[in-house]
Amino acid sequence: QVQLVESGGGLVQPGGSLGLSCAASGNIFRINAMGWYRQAPGMERELVATITSGGSTNYADSVKGRFSISRDNAKNTLYLQMNNLKPEDTAVYYCNANIVERSVPYYSTTYWGKGTLVTVSS
Repeated sequence: QVQLVESGGGLVQPGGSLGLSCAASGNIFRINAMGWYRQAPGMERELVATITSGGSTNYADSVKGRFSISRDNAKNTLYLQMNNLKPEDTAVYYCNANIVERSVPYYSTTYWGKGTLVTVSS
């Protein structure tokens, strides 16, 4: 079993900053790509940013230059630093990871966290 637990959400004013974390735990052999997604009320879930195990990153156009994704492979933890936040960034942010478990080392599974709410409002 593998769990992803996000933390760091909350209320922030427009123009402010917030950092999210996602800790993966359980029967982990290797973590491949990881990513952040978000879902605003009444909207579909959308990609925010992804990062490979080697550190290559990809961002949605809407967050480029404002958000930064990173990971600590030793701690199995994913991060998202969000700067210059806008009201349209308000959403539940989900962590996603493609994980190879020790019990099934030739197969990978994509796991999701339960999400953390980010509200950008004055």
